[in-house]
Amino acid sequence: MKNNNLKLRLLESWGDLWIRTFDFLGGVFGLLLDVFIWISLSIFTKKVRFGKAATVAEVVRIGVRSVGIVCLVCGCIGLILAIQMAPPLDTFGQTDKIANIVGIAVLRELGPLISAIVLTGFAGAAIAAELGTMVVGEEIEALEAQALNPIRFLAVPRVIATVLSLVLLTIIGDVVAIGTSAFVSVEMLGVPFELYKANTLEEVTLADFLTGLLKAAVFGLILASIACYNGFKVSGGAAGVGKATTDTVVQTVVTIVIADLLFTAVFYQLGWT
Repeated sequence: MKNNNLKLRLLESWGDLWIRTFDFLGGVFGLLLDVFIWISLSIFTKKVRFGKAATVAEVVRIGVRSVGIVCLVCGCIGLILAIQMAPPLDTFGQTDKIANIVGIAVLRELGPLISAIVLTGFAGAAIAAELGTMVVGEEIEALEAQALNPIRFLAVPRVIATVLSLVLLTIIGDVVAIGTSAFVSVEMLGVPFELYKANTLEEVTLADFLTGLLKAAVFGLILASIACYNGFKVSGGAAGVGKATTDTVVQTVVTIVIADLLFTAVFYQLGWT
């Protein structure tokens, strides 16, 4: 009897997990669909104006203010990679190959992934908290009472700004990570700069760079949509805002890592790795 009760509870927990997962995915997909509809209307319909000023303001708030922390983290990643790889490569007399490994690792994976994770903590949580506070303060209801769509005026600028910002931050992060790795290799490990430069240019291709930017754009879309979704569905006052912020960070990081895995598997099958 006890075993049957235990199995029943496990099945209920498992079923509840899948229900919540599909509810979350459906909600995020529905929000993204609304965002794309409003973007399309703003492009093809003159009656719907595109919020350029709001988008620019969000780019400054989300992207420009994140440049420093992204540079710091990516710079440290470049230093760590160079220092950690030096001993094993030196064993085989291949210290100069640090350039090859760092170039591929940063452009394909670490640049977009690290930038997305940093931006999740820096901007994703802030978006969820900001929208959640507006829900608690009944500002969303005030917009709807004036026949103003919250998705159009609040979500669309944030989604566009996050995607643009993350793509640009990834480029900056790539340059900084490769630059700090080159500095360590040249100044500490004795690798000639021209050799480091030649190895990097020989190893990396335009496809490596573009696939990294594609990942960054998708990661930005995931980040913004999850943050907006959790912000709009806040309930329960201040506690609800805190929960939405925490959920945003956890869900975004997990979803981005899974998306990165799927990208890697697809690119491997296509022969782009």
